[in-house]
Amino acid sequence: MSFHPADWRRHFPLLANHPQLHYLDNAATGQLCETAFDAVTLHELTHRANVLRGTYRLAEQADAAYENARRQAAAYLNAANADEVVFTSGTTASINLLAHAFGDGLRPGDEVVLSLAEHHSNFVPWQMLRERRGVTLRFLPLTEDGRIELSCLEEFITPRCRLVSVTHASNVTGAVTGLAPIVAAARAVGARVLVDGAQMVQHGPVDVAALGADFYAFSGHKVFAPNGIGVLWGRAEALAALPPFLGGGGMIGRVTAEETTYAAPPRRFEAGTPPIAQAVGLGAALDWLRAQPWASIHAHTARLAQRLLEEFAVLPGLTFLGPRELRDRLPIVAFNLAGIHPHDACQLLDRHGVAVRGGHHCAQPLMDAFGVPGAVRASLAAYNTDEDVDALLAGLKDALGKLR
Repeated sequence: MSFHPADWRRHFPLLANHPQLHYLDNAATGQLCETAFDAVTLHELTHRANVLRGTYRLAEQADAAYENARRQAAAYLNAANADEVVFTSGTTASINLLAHAFGDGLRPGDEVVLSLAEHHSNFVPWQMLRERRGVTLRFLPLTEDGRIELSCLEEFITPRCRLVSVTHASNVTGAVTGLAPIVAAARAVGARVLVDGAQMVQHGPVDVAALGADFYAFSGHKVFAPNGIGVLWGRAEALAALPPFLGGGGMIGRVTAEETTYAAPPRRFEAGTPPIAQAVGLGAALDWLRAQPWASIHAHTARLAQRLLEEFAVLPGLTFLGPRELRDRLPIVAFNLAGIHPHDACQLLDRHGVAVRGGHHCAQPLMDAFGVPGAVRASLAAYNTDEDVDALLAGLKDALGKLR
């Protein structure tokens, strides 16, 4: 299959209907692809019913659609079994689920290892666990360019460690984490590994079997699917060892006045009516993405990111955060303009039709490590073009001319 960004762009209704929009906020959310939109619409028009225990035809069709979405998500992750896929409302919910279901079995003195590069969604739930259970949090330090420091793993991942939870790729710098040594260090002391895959999944299928982690979390809206749907993948034996997080319908085996038994995973972790149509949309988006020519897409987005890095290096008054080269990084570039607040820069860029995000990007510990309160972030996806990069550069030059 050949790849042309202009053709890819036509699969996204909002972009097709707004050709003058230069959307460069893909690390926050990807645009909804037509495939997902059509799948959700068709489901709501033809198969809308609740799942589980319905014995009429419409309910059985809804069940089939929901479970097919689970299989599609499993295929995108190369999971061993569809029952390893738990549907949640997003990455944040997935990590919170694990912070309770796994974390509430921990005791004072047990350690959870994070890094200073984490999104708040992989930071705050563990701090809340520390408040509840008295566990110790340890934070892997960063290199000067914002990568997770891998030379000190044995110092931080000790026999007291019960879980290591790290990002697959930074939502600020795009730096991809070298997971192999982290997984190996965790395995050596019997600790579990959770990977926050929110950024990585937008850039192609993920092989959880090859990663070697125990859990992997991501959100549908990052992969051009609807909001309000996400995935927590877990190895079958790791999920089976966990108690439920939320209680209610759908997650039980048997309820009596004396006790309740619980369903096997994944249902054990899906209390209440799930986001059925959203799951169908997610599955459709993931199936569509699996069929894309990712080698060509990666070459395209890397070329655009390289343009940004080269132009930023010579633009007076601009400094950027993170690695200076494209090795092991996603097409995400964060930067600051001397004397200009990130929010002001974003508003001025918006006048040029350029949509970027400014602030701390829910990564204040990382910003502290860089010694800045925030930054402007441009994040590229397959549908971005040279015209988008041109518009961003023109807007930045205008901002530097007007606001400095």
